[in-house]
Amino acid sequence: MKLIVGLGNPGAKYAANRHNIGFMALDRMAGDHGLGPWKARFQGLTAEGRIGAARVVLLKPQTFMNLSGQSVGEAMRYLKLTPAEVIVLHDELDLAPGKCRLKEGGGHAGHNGLRSIHQHIGEAYGRVRLGIGHPGHKDKVAPYVLSDFAKADQDWLEDLLRGVSDGAEALASGDGPRFLNAVAARTAPPRNAGRAGATRDEAAPSPRPAKPDTTADTKPADQPQSLSDRLRALTERFR
Repeated sequence: MKLIVGLGNPGAKYAANRHNIGFMALDRMAGDHGLGPWKARFQGLTAEGRIGAARVVLLKPQTFMNLSGQSVGEAMRYLKLTPAEVIVLHDELDLAPGKCRLKEGGGHAGHNGLRSIHQHIGEAYGRVRLGIGHPGHKDKVAPYVLSDFAKADQDWLEDLLRGVSDGAEALASGDGPRFLNAVAARTAPPRNAGRAGATRDEAAPSPRPAKPDTTADTKPADQPQSLSDRLRALTERFR
């Protein structure tokens, strides 16, 4: 079994915030893979079922971000799991928007949700880092993450969430490379996607047929007019 946690803040006020991308990813995963309904448990909301061959519990802590570890720790202990069987999806300032990386263990890099989880279960859990970009200065971080995604973000955000859901089976089974490949297929598709069978000739435009030259002299160049022919033509012209 895997406990897959999405981080965010509860309530409609925060639903579309950049800080809530973990909640968004879990909602997409649950919807696409038929998990649910969501139930109140472990100071959070949970949805259970199977993704591929793996049994999973999805968890959205409802404790607010800086107390996320209370919910995660309670769920992990009740389900008798180890930190290595916990995967946390969270927003990542240090990745460009739409990028996704996996990480096992390590520090929390100042993320309040991860800081709280460290305090309750240690650091030896997996993370899915979902890039939201950085506002450029540390003083702008709090208002940035607590603001909604902009309209200009919607395309890459949709691709990222779809990619995470596509790769959920690989994530649950512990196949990190296959998970990242699934995300990349949505967020960075090949430029010639959908044209795999096209040849160079098919891609080149068909040449236009040449137009006939209506101004050309139709008399053969090797048969010049005789003097009598030219005189006859002049006589006809001035008659």
